[in-house]
Amino acid sequence: MPAMHDLDALWPRLRAAPFRRKFRLGPNERDYLRRHGRAAVLRHAADFVARRLAPAQPARDGRQTPWRGHPVFIAQHATATCCRGCLETWHGIARGHALSAAEQAHAVAAIARWLAETADASAGTEPEPRQRSLL
Repeated sequence: MPAMHDLDALWPRLRAAPFRRKFRLGPNERDYLRRHGRAAVLRHAADFVARRLAPAQPARDGRQTPWRGHPVFIAQHATATCCRGCLETWHGIARGHALSAAEQAHAVAAIARWLAETADASAGTEPEPRQRSLL
């Protein structure tokens, strides 16, 4: 079985991939992250990975991760941790076996890294509320 790719070595490739680069948190996902906090969202990430990605034959593999509705879902698409095919192609984690604890932690670490970068990059970039013109 090939070795899982090092996240530090993989990160520049993920960040340069046009498809992966287009993902951004929407206002609802940013608000969710702000309200619940990064620690709670990462607990959700660990749960999503364990339930939807870790089984040897995940239900609906390739379609199990929604495109929006939770910051983790967007992060999974941005980091290629959304399905077993992407995990195999990008992370070197082969299909057909239940993910080990280390492989699950690797997926969650990728999600955490993307969320941290995204949250840091968007800090203070909320648009100013529109002022009504009195004229």
